[in-house]
Amino acid sequence: MKAIKGGTILCPVNGEIKDGIVLFDEGKIKAVGKNVKIPDGAEVIDASGKFVVPGFVDAHCHQGLFDGSIGWAGMDGNEATDPVTPEMRGIDSFYPFEPSLKEVIRGGVTCLNTGPGSANVISGEAFVIKPTGASVVDEMVVLSPSGLKVAFGENPKRVYGEQKKTPSTRMGVAATLRKTLTKTQNYLNEWTTFGKKVKEAKEKGEVPPKPPEKDLGLETVAKVLKREIPIHAHAHRADDIATVIRIAKEFNLRVVIIHCTEGHKIADFIAEAGVPAVIGPTMYWVSKPETRERSFKTVVKLHEAGVKVALQTDSLTPMIHFQLLPMYAIKFGMPRDEAFKAVTVNPAEMLGLEDRVGSLEPKKDADIVIWSGDPFIFYSEPERIFINGEEIPIEEE
Repeated sequence: MKAIKGGTILCPVNGEIKDGIVLFDEGKIKAVGKNVKIPDGAEVIDASGKFVVPGFVDAHCHQGLFDGSIGWAGMDGNEATDPVTPEMRGIDSFYPFEPSLKEVIRGGVTCLNTGPGSANVISGEAFVIKPTGASVVDEMVVLSPSGLKVAFGENPKRVYGEQKKTPSTRMGVAATLRKTLTKTQNYLNEWTTFGKKVKEAKEKGEVPPKPPEKDLGLETVAKVLKREIPIHAHAHRADDIATVIRIAKEFNLRVVIIHCTEGHKIADFIAEAGVPAVIGPTMYWVSKPETRERSFKTVVKLHEAGVKVALQTDSLTPMIHFQLLPMYAIKFGMPRDEAFKAVTVNPAEMLGLEDRVGSLEPKKDADIVIWSGDPFIFYSEPERIFINGEEIPIEEE
């Protein structure tokens, strides 16, 4: 049993509690508040003058699948040989010793959704990990798969247009996705028909028919059509965002919009569709034409329109800078409490993990960060980090 005592607890659900206590054991939070009784024999951690905060959640990145420090040899996040590769599983490319993973906890992040990039219309399965420092990814995994990565716009256009293959246009991207979804519907119908024929054969005492051939890729897409997992839809431009929503309605899909760079132009349309959005990367360069209007004003306008929003790194910025994302959102007009939610409870909900991470509440995972000061002040930094109740060493740069 451990107890963090004396600090200012900052929680997106329960607000601020000064001189509070967080009690945790066996990987779970047991109690949070001012008058929590600390059991005899518990290890007491003094957090006086510091802030006790839930670990941040990054709803979209490619951590562990791309290692720019070794060039092409570390680029394992895009199987850019076919525009439709749903059978790819990001977990099979994840390298637990990838150098930038050391930056994750220094940014206060204790849970992240990672996976394939966006070269393909359908790239493969994303998954959620906790950066515990384990040597095998299976020991880090929280949820797999967490979603199916699909991409609209310039990335698949460029990759396959240069190969003189479909898709080379935005309508080609949309058609490729629709074609795969329709093919999967037919595939599911085949299996339904097969099941009926097997039942009929048993009733008649006949030899059952042979089953249809299994297709790994379509099995993954079937999870989307059954609404077991969402599509994580890479879309920057307003027209691409609208196409994502259009296709989601056509096929009754769960969807999370990734990037949503021009979302401010159609904020009310997105809000009416009830679709959440993960905004970013926003802090640095314009990487291509469709990101020209990247700004923290986008997340503010989407929030004001009623869209559930989260902030993300996309792993194009060092994870150590994750702390700056809510700070910039606040600077551009987002209420502090809402900016806090955009890196905690909101991404947790988008990933379907709201019962485990994103806030300091009893029964949730003990993912806790003790900051030297207010995490929304530039000079504050994580001093101690606990994931599943176990302290994780913070390596220096």
